Amino acid sequence: MPEIVTIGESLIDLTQTAEDARHIRRYAAFPGGAPANVAVAAARLGASTAFIGKVGRDAFGASIHGTLSDNQVDVSGLRQSDEALTTLAVVSVDARGERVFSFYRSPGADTLLTPVEAVQALDAYDQKPVFLHFGSVSLTAEPSRSATLETVRKAREEGILISYDPNYRSALWPDQDSAIQRMKQPLPLCHILKLAQEEMELLTGLQNPEEGTRALREEYGIHLIIITLGEEGCFYSFGPHTGYIAACRVAVADTNGAGDTFLGALLSRLVSGGLNGLTQAQLEQALRFASRAAALTCSRPGAIPAMPTLAEVLNETI
Repeated sequence: MPEIVTIGESLIDLTQTAEDARHIRRYAAFPGGAPANVAVAAARLGASTAFIGKVGRDAFGASIHGTLSDNQVDVSGLRQSDEALTTLAVVSVDARGERVFSFYRSPGADTLLTPVEAVQALDAYDQKPVFLHFGSVSLTAEPSRSATLETVRKAREEGILISYDPNYRSALWPDQDSAIQRMKQPLPLCHILKLAQEEMELLTGLQNPEEGTRALREEYGIHLIIITLGEEGCFYSFGPHTGYIAACRVAVADTNGAGDTFLGALLSRLVSGGLNGLTQAQLEQALRFASRAAALTCSRPGAIPAMPTLAEVLNETI
């Protein structure tokens, strides 16, 4: 029985690894997609997890299926499409060293997950999970948008805790206003919301984490909100409690997958009791654990290949 179920996109991160003097770039094909990454991160850290999504009936789809299975993620909810190929997210590095995303997805198999497929997958588990997690990339197209939202609504009605990570990828939206509208739509359904600083500013128009989380909590009633701040750590708002958790310092090789590792690690620490009875001290301990896991991911290349095991996080002195 999975404790954490994630739903949404599973794709290939075609990630730039080098560029020679002739400006010829080399890329490595990493299985990824934020919800799939969260499922793997939590599984490596001791939680039982499952993934609901769709891939193409192609070599990349087989690679994703194999990677999730190898990492002990339940793939009974992973469907195959004969209508479209597995989506590619090309991750390049610009002149400033920042990641730039381009998507080959017209459509991609991940967008073709239907509401019937998604809800049936959730219903098929022997017992209901503690958490259902999703992101905003699956909200960019139909039928995956309806599949995600219907599954989230059903899970909430059944008492499953809802976790949401809005990942803004401008290339996947017709315009910013559409993105903001769609990304806000699930907020009333959420118990846990994890945002990067950029997404917080996009959704609230505010730059200060304390003001931004206050606005989100007052409007949507979200129990736990976390703003990740990169090398500055994270800010949390939990009921009447707020605070900052410092980042762990490491030599950064690649930040890809760090936020997904952070969230997977946090959920893996909360599955035993959910949010009921969670104290501020327990939350801060879980956030420090998540920070160590994310830092270890940053210290190694790739997303899923870089994610740490439970033993590594517990033994790490960073």
